[in-house]
Amino acid sequence: MPAINLTSALRIEYLRLFDSCSIRLDKLTEVDRIVQKINNSKSRFELVGNQLAIPWYIIAAIHNMESSLNFNCHLHNGDPLTAKTIHVPSGRPVSGSPPFTWEVSATDSLKLQKMDLWKDWSLAGFLFKIEEYNGWGYRTRHPEVLSPYLWSGSNYYVKGKYVADGRWSDTAVSNQIGAAVLIRRLAEKNLITISRTQQIDQDSPMVYYSTKKTEYGEALQQFLNQFPDIYLLKDGKPGQKTSDAFKRVTGYYLVNDPRV
Repeated sequence: MPAINLTSALRIEYLRLFDSCSIRLDKLTEVDRIVQKINNSKSRFELVGNQLAIPWYIIAAIHNMESSLNFNCHLHNGDPLTAKTIHVPSGRPVSGSPPFTWEVSATDSLKLQKMDLWKDWSLAGFLFKIEEYNGWGYRTRHPEVLSPYLWSGSNYYVKGKYVADGRWSDTAVSNQIGAAVLIRRLAEKNLITISRTQQIDQDSPMVYYSTKKTEYGEALQQFLNQFPDIYLLKDGKPGQKTSDAFKRVTGYYLVNDPRV
């Protein structure tokens, strides 16, 4: 499956969808019931979230999707905590012996998804990570259906879903309430405050030397191509040639350039 990156276009898409999302009236009572249960368990979500620097409501929304807020189940996939996970991802947590506490299992699941390394918890940033948590099958194989993992219960979802791993149905309907819908309702009830823009860590440069695609690599190359006698392939990989061009323009190599 091709890698999905949080591009500027995808950020705009997430913002547009969230802003214009409306909860279906026939689902509102159910949504409010779930939101109340989430808020009642806020301290448990915060305990894990604070240790990993992940907003508590992100963990709560995933927990509802994976196990209907049952604290006797793994956050990974809803399997019971009395054993290691059976379904994908199986055999988790790798260390320790069952029965596991929910907090231990949740921490393992979030680290497995590298969510503890993610720094962009803006609106678009967390919607990206929640969709990634469930997988990119909808976006890559069935783009005509917005992922119900995010949008079920809203004006953006009617039907179509994976009924099992790799098994698609055009007519099946998700009965869950999507994570984005729950977070939207938490915000509507003033239970959370959402940042729309990424908080930039001043110690982490937005552009840096890399042989792999980076978020702003292509934008940097496009910018440098405006200068005389600079001709860069806009592949989003700011490696040696991009760093050379950057030095011609600024007098410095890119951060992390091995020649520095």
